[in-house]
Amino acid sequence: MTDQQVFDYPGTQIDVHWDGRLCIHIGECGQAQGDLFVAGRQPWCVPDSAAATEVAEICERCPSGALSYTDKSGRVEQPPSENTVHVVHKGPLYVRGALAIETAPTDMPAVQLRAALCRCGKSTNKPFCDNSHLRSGFDDPGAIGERGPGAQVQGGALRITPLPDGPLLLSGNVTLFAGSGRPAWRGDNLALCRCGASRNKPFCDGSHKAAGFRTG
Repeated sequence: MTDQQVFDYPGTQIDVHWDGRLCIHIGECGQAQGDLFVAGRQPWCVPDSAAATEVAEICERCPSGALSYTDKSGRVEQPPSENTVHVVHKGPLYVRGALAIETAPTDMPAVQLRAALCRCGKSTNKPFCDNSHLRSGFDDPGAIGERGPGAQVQGGALRITPLPDGPLLLSGNVTLFAGSGRPAWRGDNLALCRCGASRNKPFCDGSHKAAGFRTG
C-alpha cells in the first residue's frame, strides 16, 4: 500500500505528472493513439515515446486536470481564450479557464486550467468529482433553459468559491455549455448547484437547505 497520490513520469524533453486525487478515468489518455499511455505497463506513461508537443496536447485533453506536464523547452499550458463550463449528461461540471478554486488542497497550483467539479452532491472529494454520480444514480441530462445576461469580454480569471453546505459561486466571465454541447448561458456571476437537488439545474435554487446538504 502507498499513500502517494501524485506521480511523475520523466522524459528527455518533457515530464508528465498524474494526480490521482483528480482522475475520474475518462480515458482521453489511454485512448490516445501511440504508446504514450499503456494500461498495465510499468511505467504506465513513457514521455519519450512521442514528440513533446504531442505529449502536451494529449495531457491537455484530460478534463479533470489530473494530467499535467513540464516541457523542458519552457512551453507551458495556456488558459483558453474563453472560460467554459460543460454540464455533463448525468455527470460533473467540466470547467476550463484560468481557474482559482478556493478550498483546493494547498499543494495544487494556485491557478488550475482544467477541473471536473461535483454536481451530484455525493463526492467524497468535494469540490472535485470522484465518480460518485455513477454509483448514486444521479440523473440530469444537462439541459439549460436560461441565456444569461451576457458578458463584455472573454477569458481572464475565473474564481470558483464552494460555499459551505451550499453552491459553487463563479465570478468572472464564463460560457455554460448544455449537456447537448450547445453554448447556452453567458455571464460573469452565477451560482451552480452542487447538492444535486436543485429543480433548476445546473443553477442553484436554494434546495440545498431543505435537502440538508453538507460539505464537511
